[in-house]
Amino acid sequence: MPKNKEQFQRGYSLLELFKGYGTETQCAEALCKWRWSSGFRCPHCGSGRHSDVKTRKLYQCTDCHHQTSLISGTIFEQTKLLLTTWFLAIHLITRAKTGLSALSLMRQNGGSYNTAWRMKQKAMQVIPTVSR
Repeated sequence: MPKNKEQFQRGYSLLELFKGYGTETQCAEALCKWRWSSGFRCPHCGSGRHSDVKTRKLYQCTDCHHQTSLISGTIFEQTKLLLTTWFLAIHLITRAKTGLSALSLMRQNGGSYNTAWRMKQKAMQVIPTVSR
């Protein structure tokens, strides 16, 4: 009997995750590229001109002076956790064959149970489900 191609497909290992998203800078660059693939756009006026407010990690529109952060409007909004923590949690949740409990996520990712539970709930809101 031949091998099931779907079952034995190559996965995305933890080592690959840490190579691509092991630092906060790498995660922020990736998130910036995903959010604004064609360059920064002000969510208020749509302008592409901006300046960086380095003391608070904000982008300020040059035209309307609206300030926005990289994580505003995402599941990472209003969190104090590092992006590396979020990326690891999302990796663990998406790679678990039968689902991942918040307790298991807490043990693997560190932090409290309530934090792990909230992270899992937010991640599950944005991860598309595949129906077979």
